[in-house]
Amino acid sequence: MKRVVILAGVAAVVAGGWGVASAADSPAPTVAELADSLQTNINIVWTCIAAFLVFLMQAGFAMVESGFTRAKNAVNILMKNLMDFSVGTLAFFFVGFGLMFGASNGLFGTSHFALWGTEANTWEFTFLIFQTVFAATAATIVSGAMAERTKFVGYLAYSVVITLFIYPIFGQWAWGNLLIGDNAAWLADLGFLDFAGSSVVHSVGGWLALAGAIVLGPRIGKYNGDGKPRAIMGHNMPLAALGVFILWFGWFGFNPGSTTTGDASIGYIAVTTNLSAAAGAVAAMLAAWVILGKPDASMALNGALAGLVGITAPCDAVSPLGAVAIGLVAGVLVVLSVLFIDRVLKVDDPVGAVSVHGVCGAWGTLAVGLFNTETGLFYGGGLSQLGVQALGVGVAFAWAFGLGLALFFAISKTVGLRVSRDEELRGLDIGEHGMEAYSGFQIFTTT
Repeated sequence: MKRVVILAGVAAVVAGGWGVASAADSPAPTVAELADSLQTNINIVWTCIAAFLVFLMQAGFAMVESGFTRAKNAVNILMKNLMDFSVGTLAFFFVGFGLMFGASNGLFGTSHFALWGTEANTWEFTFLIFQTVFAATAATIVSGAMAERTKFVGYLAYSVVITLFIYPIFGQWAWGNLLIGDNAAWLADLGFLDFAGSSVVHSVGGWLALAGAIVLGPRIGKYNGDGKPRAIMGHNMPLAALGVFILWFGWFGFNPGSTTTGDASIGYIAVTTNLSAAAGAVAAMLAAWVILGKPDASMALNGALAGLVGITAPCDAVSPLGAVAIGLVAGVLVVLSVLFIDRVLKVDDPVGAVSVHGVCGAWGTLAVGLFNTETGLFYGGGLSQLGVQALGVGVAFAWAFGLGLALFFAISKTVGLRVSRDEELRGLDIGEHGMEAYSGFQIFTTT
């Protein structure tokens, strides 16, 4: 009853503002019409705010990556994070968005390129800006695993291809019906669930990062003659920590924003997101303490990110206790994965991007099939949901890793993917950009 009175009051105020009291004007809008209009505008405002929060995550990624790497490459890291968003925005606007959300032929979209012909001030523009920052996130994940030895021109080339084609195509299979409800999106049609992108964004970015790191090879000095890994310390842990906190903050746009509606579910999703992040940080700290003998700060920071990535797919459909469990597993998993990739696979990933985004993204997607309170195995839902989730994880890996290998190999044979030995030793800041991040203070080494 109270809601009706409030809406009636809003109707009276707005009607007066519109001048509908005059008999010559059209009839005043009904309470229901005003309520629908109000809800639509709330949805637009909330989705835009969420998009702006996700955009801030670009700064978080830039700080994490530069802090975890050496001072002589900081400018290069910043330039890559700036340009993957910039070129990615253009590529996604002109082509990627249409392939992902346009009228579907079953495998990809065939309309909405550059929103040509779309009337201004419609929902499509709000949806575009929200999806643009997601596409840029997938692209920027790759830069961390390929840091400190990648040619800048090669980086620009793969950033374009990722946001133009690789990310949108898999995104269409999983999310292609979000804008046009009757679109064919074959994974979604099978029942695949990925609410905010554990696979669509994070695993796709993580598996592309793995392909890039393999094709590039390790940094000079990373492995000794006997193949034993050597730690190459990042130059600024406070900067990396600040980046993680910014990413954590931005994730409150990433996950709750994926509702694209202003309603009570926003708060619930924010709680599950936060619980998983906290559990991931604690679990990673404890796992590192047991395995490495010290509560390693870099592992704990990555543990928070692992918990965030893990909860991204199931954040809307798990209980708070389920979110804690997902974060705890992600925190342990990221530590084990970092050590396995570094020591066993001997793939040099300076920031742990493959483990955080690829591995924990896969875990979060599978967690939907376990912890979903309606269809999850642990809630009596059987194996059906888990099977569909596993299929989606496998398809994401095959698509992103397979095309990633082909893409990076092609770049290496054309414009080039890796800098020269001299450039790598001197630092990419001077070799690629002709400047220093800390002019007058930087100490160059041969590693």
